[in-house]
Parts: sequence; C-alpha cells; structure tokens
Amino acid sequence: MASCLCGTAPCLLCGCCPSTKNSTITRLTFSFFLLLGTLVACIMIIPGVENGLKKIPLLCSSSTTFSGSLNCDVMVGHQAVYRMCFALAAFFFLFVILMICVRSSRDPRAIVQNGFWFFKFLILVGITVGAFYIPSGTFTIVWYYFGMVGGFLFILIQLILIVDLAHGWSQSWLQHAENGNSKCWYAALIICTFLLYAASITAIVFLYIYYTNSSECVLNKLFISLNLIFCVIISIISILPKVQDAQPHSGLLQASVITLYTIFVTWSAMANVPDKICNPTLLAIATNTTTASTSTTPAQWWDAPSIVGLAIYIICTLFISLRSSSNRQVNKLMLTEDSSGDTGGPIVESGGENRAYDNEEDSVSYSYSFFHFCLVLASLYIMMTLTNWYLPGYDGSYLTSPWSAVWVKISASWAGLLLYVWTLVAPLILRDRDFS
Repeated sequence: MASCLCGTAPCLLCGCCPSTKNSTITRLTFSFFLLLGTLVACIMIIPGVENGLKKIPLLCSSSTTFSGSLNCDVMVGHQAVYRMCFALAAFFFLFVILMICVRSSRDPRAIVQNGFWFFKFLILVGITVGAFYIPSGTFTIVWYYFGMVGGFLFILIQLILIVDLAHGWSQSWLQHAENGNSKCWYAALIICTFLLYAASITAIVFLYIYYTNSSECVLNKLFISLNLIFCVIISIISILPKVQDAQPHSGLLQASVITLYTIFVTWSAMANVPDKICNPTLLAIATNTTTASTSTTPAQWWDAPSIVGLAIYIICTLFISLRSSSNRQVNKLMLTEDSSGDTGGPIVESGGENRAYDNEEDSVSYSYSFFHFCLVLASLYIMMTLTNWYLPGYDGSYLTSPWSAVWVKISASWAGLLLYVWTLVAPLILRDRDFS
C-alpha cells in the first residue's frame, strides 16, 4: 500500500489497466485531481447546498470571520468556486515552478512528478482549506480578472487540440480509404463534414433569431456576421489548390470542426451580453447574502453554453493527458513528443501484474512545466465557466455580466481562427521549413 501512495506510479490505476507508460499514468492522475476539484466546485454551486449545510448543528456561523464555526457564505456559490479553483491553480502552479527544465526521469524532481501521490493530495487539500480563509472582497474581483486571462488562453489551447483532433481524424479516414473500401470512407467523410456544417448553420440561424431581435443589438449582429464571414473564408482557404498541394490531408472536415467550435464560442459570448433585450438568456442570479433578492424562486446558476463548455473542458483535459500528437506543429506548440515515433517501450510485468514502466529515462515525453501550466489555465477556465463569466460585486451581494467577458471570448475566437489559418498557410510562407 505504501508503494501506491509514495511510489513512482499509482498502483490503483496500474492494476486496472494494461502495462502503461509512467508518463501517461502521471498525467491521468494529475487530471483526476483537477476533475475531482471541478466536481467539488460543481456541487458547491448547486442551489440549496447552503441550506443543507446550515441544518448541521454548530457547523455554520453568520459572521464574516472564521472564528469558531465556518462561514457558509463562502462555502457555497460563486465564492466556493473561486476558492476551489484558486486552490487548484495554486497547486498546479507550484509544480510549474518546481518542474522547470526537467529533461529526463533521472532528474531527482521527476520522482516528485511521478510519485508521492498521497502527499500531493494532502498538499492540495491543505491549499484548499487555506483558500476558504481568504477574505472576500478584493480577492474575488482580482481573481476574476486572472480567470479572464486564463480562460482566454485555455480557449486557444482547446482550439489547438480540436485542430489536432480534426487533422488526426481526417488523416486516419483518408488512410483507411487508400488501403481499401474507399467509397465507404469517403462517404463517411462527406457525411460528417455535411453534418458539422449543418449544425453550424443551424446554430447561426438561432443566434440571429435570439440575439439580434432588436435594432439596438448592433454589436451582436456585427460579431455573429464577422465570425460567419471568417468561417466561410477559412473553409475556402482549406481547399485552395496550393494549400492542398502543401497539406494533402487538410480539407473541409477540419474547417467544419473549427467552424462549429467558433460558433460555440460566439454563442458563449452572446450569452454574456449584459442587455436583456439583446440577450434573452441572461441569468438573474441572487447570491446568498443579506442584500440578495428575497424572491422565493431559486436562482439558476448555469446556462446552456456553460454546460457545453464544461463537456468540452473535460474532453480536452483527458485529451491532454492521454494523447501525444503525430503533428509536429502541434507537438512544438504543446511541447510533447511525436507519437508516430513511439516504439511503445518495454512492457514490464511481474508475477502477472500490470505495471507502469519508465519511458522517460533518456528524455521526457512531454514538458512537465507546460503540462502543469495547461492545468493552471484549465482551473481558471472552469472557474469562469461555472460562474458564467459573471463579475462578482465587492461584497458578493450581486453579480454582473460585463462587456469585457464578451470581448475576451470574441477575441479568443478570432485568435483561434488566425491560428488555424496559420497552420494552413505556414508551409507556403516558410518554404525552407519542414511541416510534414
């Protein structure tokens, strides 16, 4: 049991999986910590949790200090999400600093990265408990803007992963088509591309219906129209003959995936427009303080874009943990190894038991620091997603949806489109570099 808690690989994971790379097990375990913290934040933001806590004798106090019993106002709602995600971000940032310039598993710090899980969990719990003692007020406002920057960057990381997923998807199906039964595989590519574009067009129609139904909604119309035009442009660029010659596996399938993701980010931005006329989905949230609304109707804490964003966040977090890309450009951006050159390493078995083997004796298969930095950004992104990107008031008695949240999301969608266009045209511009 001690080897499970302190060793170089968690045996609970190894026992239920085939012999696995140590690097994969490590990334999965850190991601589990992140998803566990996310689950706690989701539970604490559910309406009614505070009332349940207050029913426990001697647990809660109404004071703003923590002398005696707990202040349940910061144990639930947006306050709890901010503190839980602060603890996650601080925990992973600690490893960002600690793991700088680790080159192989022979570095003593690699032992800390790949083992001592019980103590890591205790550290995370300790930081979390300490985070709930941080006074409200300035903390929530300052941390909101940290979350806005982190959310912007994580949207770009999501787009990089989605571009890589689309490239891998297309390349795999085209290779199957070349190996045999080409009609079926090409038909599947066409059908998937058609369905993705159909979903994007349907979403755009609904955006125009729900978010531009007044002459005052000029910015909404501008944002939706611009992103529609940009998506048409990237689709045309993806099938230009010169682009096809440089990248034979690029095409409309990837462009359709990027288009749908861009429309999702646009929808998420429209849901933050602070005008009820131009945003009928704007939530009316009353926080759990003495100055909150006395309405007996429970406040809705989520909206549809947040639910979709939560699902994409989980998928991308697992994607970061499980997969290294076969695309050199993506590997350079994400600081991971080329999976196409992976020979799999030795499979170590002892007494028939599945084991994790060290595949990083010569060099690490991913940047430890950058991986943790991605988890820091993921912590900030999920904080903003669970709180709908709403800005809390200084005393926590009200929430507002600022225009800055709209501009951050729209800017992220534009930056993501530019990034995708660069992956298409870079081989044409930088002819002396190898983009194969």
